Amino acid sequence: MTLRNVAIIAHVDHGKTTLVDQLFRQSGTFRDNQRIDERAMDSNDLEKERGITILAKCTSVEWEGTRINIVDTPGHADFGGEVERILSMVDGVILLVDSSEGAMPQTKFVTGKALALGLKPIVVVNKVDRSDSRIQEVLDEVFDLFVSLDANDEQLDFPVLYASGRNGYASENPDAREGTLTPLFEKIVSHVPAPDVDVDAPFKFLVTLLDRDNFVGRILTGRVETGTVKLNQPIHALDRDGKIVETGRATKIMAFRGLERVPVDEAKAGDIISMAGLEVATVANTIADTSVSEPIQAQPIDPPTLSMRFAVNDSPMAGREGSKVTSRMIRDRLFREAESNVAIKVTEAEDKDSFEVAGRGELQLGVLIETMRREGFELGISRPRVLFRDGENGREEPYETVVIDVDEEFSGTVVEKMNLRKAEMTDMRPSGGGKTRITFSAPSRGLIGYHGEFLSDTRGTGIMNRLFEKYGPYKGQIEGRKNGVLISNGTGEANAYSLNSLEDRGILFVGHGEALYEGMVIGENAKTDDLEVNPMKAKQLTNIRSSGKDDAIRLTPPRKMTLEQAIAYIDDDELVEVTPKTIRLRKRHLDPHERKKAKRAGAGA
Repeated sequence: MTLRNVAIIAHVDHGKTTLVDQLFRQSGTFRDNQRIDERAMDSNDLEKERGITILAKCTSVEWEGTRINIVDTPGHADFGGEVERILSMVDGVILLVDSSEGAMPQTKFVTGKALALGLKPIVVVNKVDRSDSRIQEVLDEVFDLFVSLDANDEQLDFPVLYASGRNGYASENPDAREGTLTPLFEKIVSHVPAPDVDVDAPFKFLVTLLDRDNFVGRILTGRVETGTVKLNQPIHALDRDGKIVETGRATKIMAFRGLERVPVDEAKAGDIISMAGLEVATVANTIADTSVSEPIQAQPIDPPTLSMRFAVNDSPMAGREGSKVTSRMIRDRLFREAESNVAIKVTEAEDKDSFEVAGRGELQLGVLIETMRREGFELGISRPRVLFRDGENGREEPYETVVIDVDEEFSGTVVEKMNLRKAEMTDMRPSGGGKTRITFSAPSRGLIGYHGEFLSDTRGTGIMNRLFEKYGPYKGQIEGRKNGVLISNGTGEANAYSLNSLEDRGILFVGHGEALYEGMVIGENAKTDDLEVNPMKAKQLTNIRSSGKDDAIRLTPPRKMTLEQAIAYIDDDELVEVTPKTIRLRKRHLDPHERKKAKRAGAGA
């Protein structure tokens, strides 16, 4: 049977995973009467909720005597660590672009990685049945994108198909509105080369993905570069420098068949497989026959640009909801994450109770925190901070390319807000339908916490896409949150009578009956300074009761924040307390005297 290895790359929400569902159905991988979830490959709970792909996944379909291994890759730059490794396993890519949105920043990020590896893309213009499609303009944008990414002549001569993943058809005719995906299958077989491998050389395999199984332990996934591996064959793992990491046996070899991993007795060069049997080997290690001493060169990974401090939850309410609250449990979980996710780096603090976790962006770290709280962890999370570095001309900070699509009426507000955040506008043009596309080069520091404000400013209609651009000169002070906060001065339950009088002071984050503690942030002050308040004070009862009008206090519903909003909102002296059921904001120092002392120490620094 012939073999093809192909990755599907696209911007977030351009239809990758839906298209793969249809490839499954039309290749006979699913029975016609088999019930499967929509977007079957987005199996992770967070992926289903957010409608994005976070983890790269492998699968395969058979079509007329050819096995096609398909890799569905993440589209968001925060998960770029996945993308880079995945592309080293395939021989071709399907570049999916939305017929209306066209080539977006994320398309640029992943496509740049693919072209640099010499992969020849098949361009699929998806969602051609959209009423606002602009197919020819989108194709021109793709061509311009390839040119700007230094594509060679062979890569610029790309085949194009016009498709609707949801309706299951593809065609070389842009006007077709029905049919099957047969043209896509044919194009994959004819355009993507078979793996160029040496089956007779000793076995070599580069680990690109790592996960765990409760029964077989560590599972390493990648492509067999040379030779053949047989069940129980002696193997060893080499690091990038060729040092032996460990020696063992291939106790289980699994190939991809549809969505399943199926045990096989052997695997040959070119195939994408998973393997068990080693306890220490990790991503970017070379697994090979014991006679091999030269490792396979792994792709360099873009550096982390943002870090947060993950600390043991030391609030008075610690341990009430979570089952995993000790620093040892947090440490083990974070180091396990860093092991399989090469875009994350974990450093233990000297006090052993907190950890510096560096990653690609707020979304990536937010997903990690959300995953951990669902696993039963309790954490104290600091405000994100960017990672500076020393360059030739002094201090440098990470910059991002920000592409914003907004209704024309909001463009002035967006430009003004981005200027305050030290962003420079590099392009502005109408994008059709009364919308404007504005491109900025902005320091990552200025973008922390802006997304929520951006959605408010554009009444929920704006779309913002961000992409790591470069390290550039330090831009100086950027103004942070303007308002101070309301801080509880004691421990107890919030009382409606007291909250009612505090509504004049600002916006409340808590409601009647909620448990509070000293140092907890209960609202936003209307003024710039922090204010300690008593939200638990009840009305003093007298002998003469007033006639009912005081009993029915009507409070404005409190502002409840999502995890991302809370992390973006807090200041440097505050933390987000994250537990399986609750998200609270608090001061880093709960005691007011400790806060004053820390403030004086900071002012004197």
